[in-house]
Amino acid sequence: MKTRLDWSAYDSYGQGDAYAHIPAEGGAYGKAAAVCIGNRQCQREEKGVMCPSYRVTHDEAHSTQHRAATLKAALNGEYGVQPFIGPELEAAMALCVGCKGCKRECPNGVDMALLRTEALAQRWAGLGKIPLRERLMAHLPRLAHYFRFFGWFGVLRDNLPLLAKAMERWLGIAARRSLPRASSRDFLSSAPVAATVPGNAREVVLLVDTFSNHFDPQIAQAALEVLQAGGYMVHVARPADGERPLCCGRTFLSNGMIEEARKEAARMVDALWPFVERGLPVIGLEPSCLLMLRDEYYALGLGERVAAVAKSALLLEEFLAREADAKRLNLNFKVVPGQVLVHGHCHQKAFGAMKAMRKVLGLVPQLQVEFIEASCCGMAGAFGLEAEHYEVSMQMGELSLLPQVRAASADTLLIANGTSCRHQIRDGAARESQHLAQVLRKALGEQQKETV
Repeated sequence: MKTRLDWSAYDSYGQGDAYAHIPAEGGAYGKAAAVCIGNRQCQREEKGVMCPSYRVTHDEAHSTQHRAATLKAALNGEYGVQPFIGPELEAAMALCVGCKGCKRECPNGVDMALLRTEALAQRWAGLGKIPLRERLMAHLPRLAHYFRFFGWFGVLRDNLPLLAKAMERWLGIAARRSLPRASSRDFLSSAPVAATVPGNAREVVLLVDTFSNHFDPQIAQAALEVLQAGGYMVHVARPADGERPLCCGRTFLSNGMIEEARKEAARMVDALWPFVERGLPVIGLEPSCLLMLRDEYYALGLGERVAAVAKSALLLEEFLAREADAKRLNLNFKVVPGQVLVHGHCHQKAFGAMKAMRKVLGLVPQLQVEFIEASCCGMAGAFGLEAEHYEVSMQMGELSLLPQVRAASADTLLIANGTSCRHQIRDGAARESQHLAQVLRKALGEQQKETV
């Protein structure tokens, strides 16, 4: 079996362990599946992240343990010579939202999100084609530039149920789900290459993802202003002259298009390397984008530079918390009396970034902060857009997140750093949420902005 991802990190798994049940085929990929020993921690319903699909279905067929068992059975030849195009694996993987909860919460750290990606790539290879919807979703970063010219269509589609239904039948995009709206102007077209501040400032790199660039440029602008206010010289990460904006490759990877994800990741590493070599921190805004540099890039076979890039990559809250701990943070937040309700993106939780969120928000005087104890919001990238998954998506949101948002007072600030999370909150609770960067920018006040 020729795998599309690099599974060499699992080469030594099971050596000398008489109880390790390694599948007959798949090599290190099979060993990665065998990391699951049937502990069934994924089949629980108390507070936490994993497993979102099990928590709403109460069916072990939609748990990490069952997915791993099905994958091992497939690699043992139990589902025929082409198991990846068969119904068993397709059904087992159908409701996996790639939350990474299992990688953090499972005692053995099963990475089902990555196992699913390989299975999906194998499926497309076996079928000899990739469905149109999945190709469109994957190519979103390359198509996003054109979205601003078709905003009228999104408005029309959202207001004409028959059009939405027709689109659902044609593309499989849920008619009841709103479409993301692009901004009339992207961030990168007007952002300086390096935003300077007076004096001998520390240098940082701001990585503006596809969504912060095209759909929420106000988030990127807020982050830029917060960093400037802290006295940092901000380099905005860009590709080589004339190339399209940088993309982490997440949308391609999530849809099983590994070669395209690898190309985007290689461009990212090339663009960031001059800064990383100099020891500059790379600061990201979208959790699923930035944390890909610390996780999945290792599986894309990009060489030794990945480790240095991963070490440099920090979410905005992680960077600010680190600076605060080192007594280097020079941000004078004004008193902001009021309440804030925070929903953490699954990847923020899986990589332990919520402590940094708590620390940074704690720097704002008199801000009363409450964190929602919830699993996945249910949107999970394109998952909540898919017609066959819409109901499950909303059920995930209704477990905890959406009821708590609806119960919050009208003047409570809502924070959700993930673009998908904000989309789900908008659709499911008719409330607008903000990125941490926007809340911090408000807490700085106009006076500090004018001194930058």
